[in-house]
Amino acid sequence: MDFYWPTILIVLQLIFLEGILSIDNAAIIGALVSPLPDKEDIPWPGPLKKLGRFLHPLLGKQRTAALRVGLLGAYLGRGAMLFMTSFLIHNSWIKLLGAAYLIHLAFDSLEDMSGGGGEEDGEGKPILAKTFWATVLTVELMDLVFSIDNVVAAVSLSSKIWVVMLGVAIGILTMRYAAGLFSYAVEREPILKQAAYILVLTIGVELVLEQVWHIAFSDMVRFGISISIILLSLAYAHIKPLQKLRFILVWLAQGIGIVNELVDWLLAPFRGIFKLIGIILRSLRQAQAS
Repeated sequence: MDFYWPTILIVLQLIFLEGILSIDNAAIIGALVSPLPDKEDIPWPGPLKKLGRFLHPLLGKQRTAALRVGLLGAYLGRGAMLFMTSFLIHNSWIKLLGAAYLIHLAFDSLEDMSGGGGEEDGEGKPILAKTFWATVLTVELMDLVFSIDNVVAAVSLSSKIWVVMLGVAIGILTMRYAAGLFSYAVEREPILKQAAYILVLTIGVELVLEQVWHIAFSDMVRFGISISIILLSLAYAHIKPLQKLRFILVWLAQGIGIVNELVDWLLAPFRGIFKLIGIILRSLRQAQAS
């Protein structure tokens, strides 16, 4: 039995590590799925409706299904990341791409939820009013970005791949359960929607600081930042004197809008190129079909 104690302790450390690193992940995923209806079936495309009827008992309604599909994607994504750990460690540009995605997503969402100053705090526009499948895709992309740091940290604790996978697997399951709870918490505390995307922004900034200026953040510091953002958001929503500082938030939201418009302007030529390529490909397919 003594032989197994080191392995058990490592697995427990991995579960704890996954929990600390994933608290923001759980909050963000919970906020993402919260706009989905909890009493409507998944809108399967025509060719997949038969498959949908078969999977319905396993997946459930839209909000629950988004978390369950995300859970499967998380396992597949983390598994792939584990086997790519060496590549990830030696290619920091991957983290920078992930950081750019997170920062852009945060700016986009915070600008949408700013409410233009005419709505109550925390009750602006809904988070990214997306369809079920668009939400699932966003959840998977978010999880892939977040999993980079989680996997690298997990591998540093043990060289045994099965031990790492066991600890990470249990941690993912716990995190997805927490995401489900957070999605219901968002309904009662709408301010948590903004808090979730502020977390996205801070994680993106942390990745940039780490990769470009080599400013490292310990796991406990990241955990503290995440908890602090959530608690401060709740305090702002419930403590009236703090809401007198709303003009600062409006000013920041306006700045985010300006930056976002600049980024959209810079990306416009690339979007135009991709759109043109799509039109050409469709024209070629139609020509071949005729």
